[in-house]
Amino acid sequence: MDRKLVVNAPLAIAHGHRVEVSERIDELTGEAVILSVIDLDTRIRYRRPEEPRGQVSRWLGRVVDCTVTIGAGHGSHTSLTVEADGDGRGATSARTALHGADAAVDAAKAEADRWGGGDRVPEPEPERFW
Repeated sequence: MDRKLVVNAPLAIAHGHRVEVSERIDELTGEAVILSVIDLDTRIRYRRPEEPRGQVSRWLGRVVDCTVTIGAGHGSHTSLTVEADGDGRGATSARTALHGADAAVDAAKAEADRWGGGDRVPEPEPERFW
């Protein structure tokens, strides 16, 4: 499965090179954040300057397409298409799914609270007079 990575930096990686991508899940957005890309053929490492926080997942793949856009007003960015070995999303997609499941549980609890839930005892019916 191909994955498209967009990085706000110029990463010139040749077609066919094997890469190792490290990423983590952003707690606020639930999206994968790329921490580093290592070109395993040239041993060049591209990484963020800050230290990674949280749990990091790594996956391997082969570069299918690389486009580096250089611009003065918008800065440089790279669009990299990587064919992942195996699933290629492993731990990251599992964490994303769990994050989504937790959000669904919280939403269901809020909806149940709004509707009053099913654990209420019904009020007794008043006596009828004929």
